[in-house]
Amino acid sequence: MPAAQSMFPNARIPYGTWGSSFFPAWQTSALAEVNIAQFAGEAMNRILGKRRVSTDRLDYLIIGSTVPWHWKFWNAPLVSSCVGRRLPGFHVEEACATGLLATLAAGAEVQMGAAEVVGVLTFDRTSDSPVGVFPERRAYQRTVPLADVWDNFGFDPATSGAMIATAGKAARKYKVDRREVDEVALLRHEQYFAARESGALDNVLVPLDILTVQGRPLGRIDDDLGVRRITAGELAAMRELDTCVTGGTQTHASDGMATLLVTTPEKAKEISARPEVDIQFVAKSEVRSAPSLMPEAPVIAVRRLLDRTGLSMDDIAVAHSHNPFAVNDVIAARVLEFDWRDMNKTGCSLVWGHPQGPTLTRTLIEALEEAVALGGGYVLIFGCAAGDVGTSALFKVS
Repeated sequence: MPAAQSMFPNARIPYGTWGSSFFPAWQTSALAEVNIAQFAGEAMNRILGKRRVSTDRLDYLIIGSTVPWHWKFWNAPLVSSCVGRRLPGFHVEEACATGLLATLAAGAEVQMGAAEVVGVLTFDRTSDSPVGVFPERRAYQRTVPLADVWDNFGFDPATSGAMIATAGKAARKYKVDRREVDEVALLRHEQYFAARESGALDNVLVPLDILTVQGRPLGRIDDDLGVRRITAGELAAMRELDTCVTGGTQTHASDGMATLLVTTPEKAKEISARPEVDIQFVAKSEVRSAPSLMPEAPVIAVRRLLDRTGLSMDDIAVAHSHNPFAVNDVIAARVLEFDWRDMNKTGCSLVWGHPQGPTLTRTLIEALEEAVALGGGYVLIFGCAAGDVGTSALFKVS
C-alpha cells in the first residue's frame, strides 16, 4: 500500500471528541420548534461535556449551515455564545458538501497556525424553512418570494431542472437497472438497522433534550424519526418518479446537528478519548460534472483524488458517501470498479435523511468510528452537492 502525504501535516481530528444528534425527518420532532443554531450550540456544549472536553480548550469556531436561521447575520460568534464561549469564527456553506468543507477549513486554520483547537459545528433545519422575498427591478414580477428549501430543490436556475431530474438523467446515461437500485436501497436500510442494533453508532449519536424558555421539556431527540424497515416487495411496488428513482430510493428532508474538533498533534493527544489513535488529513478533490449529472460528480472527484495520491480502492479501508439517491452508489461502483456492498456499512444519508449542513459531518464521524474499530486505514468520504458538484476527501486513521 503506498503512503500518501498529508495535506495538513500539523492538523489532527482527536478521536472521540465528536458527536451528532439524531436526524428526525422534517416536522416530526421538537426541532421544528426551535432556532436550530441555538440548539446546535447548546448541543455541542452537551456533547463536549460527555466527551470530557472543556469548552475552554476551544479558540476558534467554524459553523456550517445552508438554510437561513433567525439572527444568521451574527454567524459563528453568536453560535459560540450558545456553546458557552465567546469565540471568533466564520460560516461555511456549500449545500450538501458543507459538513466536509467545514472540517477541511478547520484543518487549514490549524495548519496555518491561526488556531490550536477549532470547533466544527454544522446544522440545518428543513422544517418550516423560511421564505425570502427578493426585489427584482429588471423583471416583470417586481417581488419574488422563494421558499428556501423546497424551491431550490425543485428548480436549478442554471439548468431549469429539479434535483431528482439529475438522478434520472445519470441513471439513463449509465444504463442503470431499477432492480439494482432497489437492491442498494434495501441493503443500505439493513446496514443502518444492523449498526444501530450492534451499538456501532453509540459513540456517534447523542440523545438530546430540548427545553422551552421556561425550562420545561419540549421534546427529546433520540431517534432518526422517519426511518423504517423496508422490504424488497415494497420497493418494487413503488412508482418511478424518474428513471430508477422512487420514494424508497431517495433520501428525505430532516433536521439535526453534528460536531467535531480539529487541533494540533500535541493537543489531540491531550484531549482525545484514545490518545494512541491518530487521524490525519490526507487529500481533497472537488469537481463539477456536466449539467444535470450530479450523481456522477462524486465519483469523478474520487477518481481524481485516487490519481493524485497514487492510491486505489483496494487501499481504502472504509468508504462512506452522501447518497441522496441510490443511483449514486450504483454509478460509483461501476466507475470505480468496486462492490457497493463494501461501503456505507453503518448507514448513510439515503436512509437517515438529509439536513444538508451536518450530513457529511455525521458521515465522516461514522466512517472514522468504523475505521478505528477495524484497526485503522484510509477513510474515503465523498458526496454530491447542488450545482452538479462532487467532493471527496481522504483521511488516515492509525
